[in-house]
Amino acid sequence: MNEQVQAELKKIFNSRFSTSESTRANYARGEDTYDPILSKAVVFPETNEEVSKILSLCNQHKIPVVPFGTGTSLEGNVVGNDKGITISLEKMNKILDVNAEDFDCRVQACVTKEQLNEYLREDGVFFPIDPGANAAIGGMASTSASGTMAVKYGTMKTAITGLTVVLPDGEIIKTGGRTKKTSAGYNLTNLFIGSEGTLGIITEIQLRLSPVPESIMSAVCHFPSLEMAVQTAQQVIQYGVPIARIEMLNQEQMEISINYSKLKDIEAVPTLFFEFHGSELSNKENIKIVEEISKDNNGSSFKWAKDLEERNKLWKARWDVYYSVKALINNGRVYSTDVCLPISKITECVNFAEEETKKLGLRAPMVGHLGDGNFHVILPYDPKEEGIYNKIREFSDLLINKTLELNGTITGEHGVGLHKKAYLLKEHGDSIALMRTIKRSIDQNNIMNPGKIFDLN
Repeated sequence: MNEQVQAELKKIFNSRFSTSESTRANYARGEDTYDPILSKAVVFPETNEEVSKILSLCNQHKIPVVPFGTGTSLEGNVVGNDKGITISLEKMNKILDVNAEDFDCRVQACVTKEQLNEYLREDGVFFPIDPGANAAIGGMASTSASGTMAVKYGTMKTAITGLTVVLPDGEIIKTGGRTKKTSAGYNLTNLFIGSEGTLGIITEIQLRLSPVPESIMSAVCHFPSLEMAVQTAQQVIQYGVPIARIEMLNQEQMEISINYSKLKDIEAVPTLFFEFHGSELSNKENIKIVEEISKDNNGSSFKWAKDLEERNKLWKARWDVYYSVKALINNGRVYSTDVCLPISKITECVNFAEEETKKLGLRAPMVGHLGDGNFHVILPYDPKEEGIYNKIREFSDLLINKTLELNGTITGEHGVGLHKKAYLLKEHGDSIALMRTIKRSIDQNNIMNPGKIFDLN
């Protein structure tokens, strides 16, 4: 970054422009396995126009830019650039508009899902997309996130109807709108969802909201084997039961979660977490079906969360899975996989993952959003242990190859970032050329999060 650009940014942003090492270190990576890379500076804009000024200046001088939200990404999506700047959107955290009667709202990029739902608490609506972390909604859009309730409510692609995006040259565009559907022109909204900051910076998001269900009921069910638990989830979906969440935790993850989250009356065996949203009558009917399916697979009787406090504690244990695993090793790191398969193939792939980790002698807690075929193997390791990362990467390669063999995808919700660039070539090698053409046409100087998703050359 040359002195002219630095002086200009200091003039515009004053104390919201920082070159201090401690600040740069705080925005150098996400929750991934990469060593931090410090950008030359960090800037904290508050408006679309300020983001536009930064990008216009950086584009003119060909300075790389890395957008940063809450830093919860897992695939190296926000690792810094030592020749460029990081733009932290944390000050763009305002809820701009809520239309409860139309089930929609508009928010700035760094509004988090918990912040939004707290704001909506009295309006009878909520935002249902639920990744484990309290992620920023702009970041969730950038990685096309989903989470535990995708089986009922869909993913960010389902929830977003429009975006405000600042392009690399500083132009501000709006895509989509408030309506549930549109046939007007190219689907630019979905072009930017999942683009991981490589085409522009998402600064505002227009979201669909959902009505708060009349009745919410949660339960856990234990199984003698992981295969039986996964088969149960598969059969529940194939039967057409309208369920909100089906989460799988394998035996090892249950042991970790029981200790970390201080759970009581829960066994350390393969377990499914269920949640039903609907009327009280419909929930009872659906629960009866799911209990029968579970019993046919040797599942235990359901253990019900009797009240809101107990239900929240149960799901908080699920949301804290990543941190519970990370806590196993002092200064350790966590390699978290993320594959998604057709529902009929999920049992085969989960069994394969469990067998291969045992062969390699890896500690491998597992969780899964089994209702939509998505699961994760969460591998804790000490980066100082010789050869351990190579062994984990060997397992990851095997899992990806198996997933693609079964017509799955290399990532259901984490995105590609740096980790999965080689895997993207395996899945979509015939499409990379077109992706590069789109990237070059929008970002001619390759300043936007360069090196993420795929290499331009």
